[in-house]
Amino acid sequence: MIGFLERMAAASRERVGSARAACPQAELLARALDTPTPPRLRLQPGGFDLIAELKLRSPAAGQLKGPGEDVVARVTSYARAGAAAVSVLTEPTRFDGSLDHLRAAAQALSPLGIPSMRKDFLVDAYQVIEARAAGAGGVLAILRMLSEPELEALVRQARALELFVLVEAFDERDLERLQGLLARVGGHGLLAGVNSRDLVTLQVVPSRLEQLARYLPAGIPRVAESGIRSAEDARRAAEAGYDLALVGSALMSGDDPAALAGAMLSAARAACTDAAIR
Repeated sequence: MIGFLERMAAASRERVGSARAACPQAELLARALDTPTPPRLRLQPGGFDLIAELKLRSPAAGQLKGPGEDVVARVTSYARAGAAAVSVLTEPTRFDGSLDHLRAAAQALSPLGIPSMRKDFLVDAYQVIEARAAGAGGVLAILRMLSEPELEALVRQARALELFVLVEAFDERDLERLQGLLARVGGHGLLAGVNSRDLVTLQVVPSRLEQLARYLPAGIPRVAESGIRSAEDARRAAEAGYDLALVGSALMSGDDPAALAGAMLSAARAACTDAAIR
């Protein structure tokens, strides 16, 4: 863990400390358990699905939308375009995110039966409870940032709260660690993600999706992250063996995000149908 992720982890630990001082974990857990159960993640069997993302800012791409962005309208448009889940950035310093965005998104998506996912640099099970208290149905866990005990604690807390976990890998070594995690705790509620972004330059290297696909574990959904900007990109991800794509910047910067999401799903699902016929 160097550079960007190291800085994000340090900032995340500071946020956890401040949050825990303001609200002890037992109190937060009671609050989380007192909220309605979030929608479950439902994927199309043998097909392809989309996790659409709400992201106001990207360290690589800069400002995508301003603070006046209509969170409810955007996440609702994603859901109506066919997204299986909506990822919501909650990191405040580099992505302009907040737990308020997650709460608003979850409240809007719940009647539609679509779960929201907290995307952040999580380092403590406390943050999983925060996500559930805000209405999220899932969380992101970045392998590179976490020790084995921290990773298992996040997964176990998520399972206790009935949340799915997108476990994110950047390279073959990360995927080896994911295989070890699966051997220890099983695959229930887990998704295996490959992020094609270079952690030094923060630039996307699309070929990594195809290169790393062969190392993905069998038996759990596989998610292509970063570098999916068009229907053709989504088709290639499906052909490489991915079951979902997580798409953020392309949807946030496009003129018609609902149309782009629909086109991505159509192209990827057509590729899955062609593969099944062959």
